[in-house]
Amino acid sequence: MTKKQFQAESKRLLEMMINSIYTQREIFLRELISNASDAIDKMYYMALSNDNLVFDKENYFIKITANKEARTLTITDTGIGMTKEDLENNLGVIAKSGSLAFKKENEAKDGHNIIGQFGVGFYSAFMVADEVKVYSKAFGSDEAYVWASEGADGYTIEPCDKATVGTEIVLSIKPNTEEDQYDEYVEEYRLKSIIKKYSDFIRYPIKMDVQGKRPIEGSEELEDYQEEQTINSMVPIWRKNKNELTADDYDNFYAEKRYGFDKPLKHLHISADGAVVYNAILYIPESTPFDYYTKEYEKGLELYSNGVLIMNKCADLLPDYFSFVKGLVDSEDLSLNISREMLQHDRQLSLIAKNIKNKIKSALSSLLKDDREKYEQFFQAFGRQLKYGVYSDYGMNKETLQDLLMFYSSTEKKLVTLDEYIARMPEDQKYIYYAAGDSVERIEKLPQTELVADKGYEILYLTDDIDEFAIKMIMNYKEKSFKSVSSGDLGIEADANDKAAEAEEQDNQALFDHMKTILAGKVNNVKASKRLKSHPVCLSTEGELTIEMEKILSAMPNNQDVKADKVLEINVNHDVFKSLKDAYAGDQEKLNLYVNLLYHQALLIEGLPIQDPVAFTNDICKVMV
Repeated sequence: MTKKQFQAESKRLLEMMINSIYTQREIFLRELISNASDAIDKMYYMALSNDNLVFDKENYFIKITANKEARTLTITDTGIGMTKEDLENNLGVIAKSGSLAFKKENEAKDGHNIIGQFGVGFYSAFMVADEVKVYSKAFGSDEAYVWASEGADGYTIEPCDKATVGTEIVLSIKPNTEEDQYDEYVEEYRLKSIIKKYSDFIRYPIKMDVQGKRPIEGSEELEDYQEEQTINSMVPIWRKNKNELTADDYDNFYAEKRYGFDKPLKHLHISADGAVVYNAILYIPESTPFDYYTKEYEKGLELYSNGVLIMNKCADLLPDYFSFVKGLVDSEDLSLNISREMLQHDRQLSLIAKNIKNKIKSALSSLLKDDREKYEQFFQAFGRQLKYGVYSDYGMNKETLQDLLMFYSSTEKKLVTLDEYIARMPEDQKYIYYAAGDSVERIEKLPQTELVADKGYEILYLTDDIDEFAIKMIMNYKEKSFKSVSSGDLGIEADANDKAAEAEEQDNQALFDHMKTILAGKVNNVKASKRLKSHPVCLSTEGELTIEMEKILSAMPNNQDVKADKVLEINVNHDVFKSLKDAYAGDQEKLNLYVNLLYHQALLIEGLPIQDPVAFTNDICKVMV
């Protein structure tokens, strides 16, 4: 028996493939099953051109057999088999793919797609085996041969006894080491899980002899038994016609794939046949995963090529703002790298991702239009992510997402869209008004909302910390700008109250200037308010940075102490203002006390911290005595 050397740069190339190309050892079983599927496909193709050959699918399968005592794993197929020359050319030359050559010769036939492309998947077996033997008998041949190798040192090919056509690969599993436990590759439960994970949708049955226990007839005792079971599903749901499937079928698939413990709100079944061909099943979940808003959450769709799992989480298929979507994509058009674990270039993937993004947007728009209750349920769970999508990337996605946003309405007392708000605007209303705060209840009590509410204008309540940043990024919607109720200029026409406030401010400018001096470094200005009706005081802002934005930025790690330009507004029609004027006229100490109390009152209304709570409580006590 003469040992032959590999015709490639054997040792270095094989070592590279074993140690570098594949990131997970379990991939070896996917590769060998894919090769076995290709071998059966070749019989199918042969039957298409040979009238004397009938392809009876019942006779074609893949069998996985584990022997714990002998530490062997056997992968058997009933495919086309290999001649001595095939073994020499396909297994003796690393990176020469017999499947790829066969695929090129039979490209136009029937749509059965050969999986193998690179001729390296077989050698992944050496990641878990210290010896590999391949027994094969080719279709139409009376002779059988065994190819054997212990790795990069070479291989042998010898005649052998094999009665049936097909191939049998026997792996002698490596002994355990301190770092690696190879026993798992002869464990039934582990092999089943690998098959389900990577090869569940191989079109031929993958069989195993499964151990189990069952009750002995007429007795309460159990007996051990063994039966052959088909492990894989074979026909993937996404390749079935939509009219064959029910809502329960989609829900069951969601549960089987463990996409979540909830039920999906909506599913999308996509069969695309254009610039890029792919099938997809996508789900919009009902509830937020427990880790969704943490850095541990990993977005992405399962990516298959011809029914074989390539990536468990392909992040490139989803934009961040749709990262809640679950599901999978299967395409024949992907350009895979040599390990079939990643993509060589992303042109096809980019086309698929763009199409999927549009499909998700359309599905959400339809849900909003046709099933408002379900959409609001979705928005409660994932609306925050849409808002992040508007704000991120300098607002480049705002056109895609702004129609999907919802905010609580002061007049409707429920979530409304921006489009619905615009449709209700009076003709004289210049802006889309909003108020930001920790909760709807707190916003409703803000003094700043009084004037806008009295005019009968609807106010959007922004309660998420991202809301105001997203609104600032949108800037305007359908030619209407956004305006905070705390803004210095509300864009509301002056009325008699405004004119009275202006007159009081002119008459009492010295008082306001003095109050500004007392609050130096705390507020930019003190003025008579045009917005307050019943409340004595409030804070407004000048510039783009609002008080709510200041609070959010201040809570962030490594904040740079960013402050809004605050203005203390005084209600000149309130009794408090008379007390201020009296104190200014005759009691400077009392004026200082009143000014500081009013300022701290305004801070508390806004939910801002008081720098010196002890001094504040002492000031209250001074008023009481």
